Amino acid sequence: MLELTDLHAYYGKSHVLHGVHFSVQAGEIVALLGRNGSGRSTTVKAIMGLVHGTGQVRFKGQPILGLKPFEIAHRGIGYVPENRDIFPELTVHQNLMLGEKAGAKAVAGGLAGPPGQTRWSFEDMYKMFPRLRERQHTEAGVLSGGEQQMLTLCRTLMGEPELIMIDEPTEGLAPKIVELVAEYLRELKRRGMAVLLVEQKLTIALEVADRCLVMGHGQIVFEGTPAQLRADAAVRKEWLEV
Repeated sequence: MLELTDLHAYYGKSHVLHGVHFSVQAGEIVALLGRNGSGRSTTVKAIMGLVHGTGQVRFKGQPILGLKPFEIAHRGIGYVPENRDIFPELTVHQNLMLGEKAGAKAVAGGLAGPPGQTRWSFEDMYKMFPRLRERQHTEAGVLSGGEQQMLTLCRTLMGEPELIMIDEPTEGLAPKIVELVAEYLRELKRRGMAVLLVEQKLTIALEVADRCLVMGHGQIVFEGTPAQLRADAAVRKEWLEV
């Protein structure tokens, strides 16, 4: 579904990614791991057209590198940024409405339906995060950081992406909210969503991922199953542990 070949990325003259190769298949959750500064967030930003990159990025067989972010989103890639972009003066429900795919209609039970219908409904969002239901008429700007993260995650799903990239969804959240986000990821897995997850909390990544990628110095230095990563103490010590 998503394939990166020899991806390089730059911030001005600073060369950040050095030939990144990997793929994400339909229905697969891939965890992109590594220390701060390893290039994880730059990778998803380059895929989304937010950072200048060279090489090849293909989605469903079509090249997307060089397209504008909104064009990439229209192709079916959703992106949940680390900084929790919400519209602070709009209510929770209005934020979700802005994320809704144009022309989509809700399907009972939130299951995939015929073309033009959606597999994710407002009810799905409120069921996953009951706190959003309680605050659906509240301006998003007064929500807590955890509530804003919930809202950002749900708003992205309302756009019906075929693949969703999530950057550090549990960063800075209380343990109770972290568990809610983990359940959200498990729900995506149950629904067969393709997910590229950037995460520092190894326990969550190892629980939900089908494959793990470890980045170091702008390159992929390990690829394998969660079990293989658990068993490879040398990789964890050199590239993950503080």
